Amino acid sequence: MQVIAQGALQKMPAEIDSEVKYRLKLGDQSIDLNSYVGQSIQLVYQGQIHCTHCGRKTNKSFAQGHCYPCFKKLPQCDLCIMSPEKCHFDQGTCRDPAWGEQFCFQSHYVYLANSSGIKVGITRGTQVPTRWIDQGAIQALPILRVDTRFQSGLVERVFGEHVADKTNWRAMLKGQVDPLDLIAERDRLFELCRSELSELENRFGLQAIQRLPDAEVLELNYPVLNYPAKVTSLNFDKNPVVEGVLQGIKGQYLILDTGVINLRKFTAYEVQFSG
Repeated sequence: MQVIAQGALQKMPAEIDSEVKYRLKLGDQSIDLNSYVGQSIQLVYQGQIHCTHCGRKTNKSFAQGHCYPCFKKLPQCDLCIMSPEKCHFDQGTCRDPAWGEQFCFQSHYVYLANSSGIKVGITRGTQVPTRWIDQGAIQALPILRVDTRFQSGLVERVFGEHVADKTNWRAMLKGQVDPLDLIAERDRLFELCRSELSELENRFGLQAIQRLPDAEVLELNYPVLNYPAKVTSLNFDKNPVVEGVLQGIKGQYLILDTGVINLRKFTAYEVQFSG
């Protein structure tokens, strides 16, 4: 097996073609990972993690690649990123108001996706369709466009009373996902949540919360030869050597004949890739 690249692991970039095309990013090196599906590969953790923000060496990664001081001070690591309805910008306590204005005060989409069954989610417009690929969705449909991240969180919470807002990653990786009629599901949810949506529209204005009746369902295909019958997680913190035949790639996971590994979880880990 030949060493191909080494560097700080990053989230896999992906683009849509006939199937999702992935690249493995190690530092400034980029590898066509789809070409290794069906082949033996090896990833070896080199024992070092450097914060993706400040570069400081850290023994533990927080919030996907940050040292603890950055985790505690950066706005992108704040609680409201995971729970946008808890935005505290208007209280004057945003960790970085300029960052908040750039990333949170822009158009967001509320969407339905089918990763392990129907779920509701939110994403910035610039993250379509990346967000859906990262979740391993086989179908996705934007249903609302809103003006701010805070508003998207409020809408997500409304729909979350009726559908899941998280992916069952084990079911997603087993490939046990049947296609759904997302248009019908959207209409069902709009009817179920009619009064709550009307309240939000009255609160923020019709221009701030816009329905997307003409949006089309996006279908996504992943480069997977075989799905695992049983999902076994691989972890660099427990075993620095991850190797096996690459059976496929879905979401941010590599599916090997020896188990699965979520590469995004190990952002900023120094890793050597051989194939």
